[in-house]
Amino acid sequence: MSDSDTTMKLPDGYMPSSAEEFMNEQQLEYFRLKLIDWKEDILRESAETLHNLQEDNLREPDIADRASSETDWSVELRTRDRQRKLVSKIDGALRRIEEGEYGYCKVTGEPISLRRLDARPIATMTIEAQEAHERSEKVHRDD
Repeated sequence: MSDSDTTMKLPDGYMPSSAEEFMNEQQLEYFRLKLIDWKEDILRESAETLHNLQEDNLREPDIADRASSETDWSVELRTRDRQRKLVSKIDGALRRIEEGEYGYCKVTGEPISLRRLDARPIATMTIEAQEAHERSEKVHRDD
């Protein structure tokens, strides 16, 4: 389902509920719209950053001012890089919606809780699987 194919109108104030069938058409549309809005916000912020970088002149006469500006932009660019990676994860979640895999843990195949998906719509694991994964990573890092 692409953006132009079928767009379902959600009822005003719709929130996914555990009383519904898991990942029914309304829930999928709710998360699809949430992901698209998130991605558009990130891309808009990135465009603003690029515009500001092109406009700002980092040639302040004072060396301390110049160093401060360069540090600020370095932090901003690192943030944008993290957001670029986030856009990739959002695209992956949108792809999983199209493929009918969204909302299910990639480790256990169990449904991911609606609360978790609402808080982190790019989640690919249940909380339990995520915690086990993080414990495993910590053990390997400590080796």
